[in-house]
Amino acid sequence: MGSSAKRKKEKQKDFQKPKLKVGKTKAKPENYTDTSFRSKSIVLTQQSLHLAAPSSNTQFTHNLSLLSAKSDSQRRDSLAYLTTTIASRPVNSPLPQPVSVILPSLLPLILDGTTSVRTQLLKLLKTLPRGDVEDHVAQLLPYVRAGMTHLAADIRVSAVEILSWLVEAAGEQTVSCAGGWIKTLNCFLSVLGWHTEESSRWSSNRASFGKSGSQGRPMVKVLGALADFLDAGIGKPFTGNADSDISEDDESSAWPFPLCQTAQHMISDSSAPYAYLNLFGQPRDEEGEMYETREDRYRVFSARFHPAMERGLKGAREEGGEMGRASTSVSKVLKEAIAYGPGP
Repeated sequence: MGSSAKRKKEKQKDFQKPKLKVGKTKAKPENYTDTSFRSKSIVLTQQSLHLAAPSSNTQFTHNLSLLSAKSDSQRRDSLAYLTTTIASRPVNSPLPQPVSVILPSLLPLILDGTTSVRTQLLKLLKTLPRGDVEDHVAQLLPYVRAGMTHLAADIRVSAVEILSWLVEAAGEQTVSCAGGWIKTLNCFLSVLGWHTEESSRWSSNRASFGKSGSQGRPMVKVLGALADFLDAGIGKPFTGNADSDISEDDESSAWPFPLCQTAQHMISDSSAPYAYLNLFGQPRDEEGEMYETREDRYRVFSARFHPAMERGLKGAREEGGEMGRASTSVSKVLKEAIAYGPGP
């Protein structure tokens, strides 16, 4: 009796209509077979079918666009290609792209987090013509100062190395551009911890440079860069008797008698001779001003930075070791600048 009732209940179950609920998909039958399939394909939106290889200028522009790639190895390889292309070009031949086009892609890499990318960037910068670099110093310095005060120790070291190259390549333009004197000196004091008398006494206020910072090697680089920067800004100008005689002869031959010192009244050969007037820029404060003459830079240095420099150099000499030896180059530049004074 029980088995017949069970069979009857199972037959009724086969003919029961399931209740459907709103928002829920219909249940699939037990004998359902999935017939869907997926296909993978590679779609090229732009495909070149030309038989001729791309020109060197096209490849240069392509690698220049790859400097913003997410892969650090891609950025490093692109920098290596650009460096090789610029270094191997014929003498006195123009660059594949002007420096004004190349620099905007290079500047963010000063703050790149990969050491190999920054090292290759420095190699590329050294291959650029110095005459072209002089006209773009004002674009380079803000990124260099941001790197000098970066939280990462290796980025600070790389920024100091780039600043050393910039002073060597265009020292006069580096110290005389807008913000190039006061703001850069403030960065040096921040890195060295020499801003105040209290901070110069404690090594904890000095920016850390990682494991090698305990040995003082990165600080030696900073002091070397500071010595070169001060020499370019307030160092004693080099005047040779032979050069002065030649220049006087050339001037007298170029400008006949009654004209005298006419070259001083001519338009400058620089790309922006009236940049110091700031006709179309934002208003500048004292730190953002251009100090084009040595007298102006010496006046600002004596009033704002000389006491802090002397305190910091005294502490570096007392520390001894590599720091003490590196501080002698900065002290030598300061002694010569003070002996020469504001100028003749």
